[in-house]
Amino acid sequence: MSRHTLSVLVENKPGVLTRVAGLFARRSFNIHSLAVGPTEHAEISRITVVVDVDELPLEQVTKQLNKLINVIKIVELEDAASVQRELLLVKVKADTSQRTSVLEVVQLFRAHVVDVVPDTVVVEATGSPGKLDALLAALEPFGIREIVQSGTVAIGRGSRSITDRALERVTRAS
Repeated sequence: MSRHTLSVLVENKPGVLTRVAGLFARRSFNIHSLAVGPTEHAEISRITVVVDVDELPLEQVTKQLNKLINVIKIVELEDAASVQRELLLVKVKADTSQRTSVLEVVQLFRAHVVDVVPDTVVVEATGSPGKLDALLAALEPFGIREIVQSGTVAIGRGSRSITDRALERVTRAS
């Protein structure tokens, strides 16, 4: 199985996310990451799905997704042709004896400290999954108390926008 990132443009309506995620569940595909948010057009939302699946079943799911009434467009985003990022918040043990060392690691990874209390710091980092895994590995010796990580968000490289023609379809249907 290989990992695939799909950018799914949908009408911004209730229940669409449930139908999209349900389609993956019915096929017994594990969704590795799921992120949903608005686009530059209020009528359209973008669902970014990272899924581990072989090529042929992915093609079948894509065809079924296209049949859903509120799905406007589906694009597979290749790693080399897209920018993909995740957000990580991690609470790390950092008493006065360790704080300087923790801050050096944070600076090395171009992360930011967003909260400080006497015995812990909360670090915010954005980047590729590999970068965030490396940051977690570097912070592990200090003691990780808690982790919150977003799903992957991704956008295609270049000047072309996948939402331009999608907006035409939504406004015609209304």
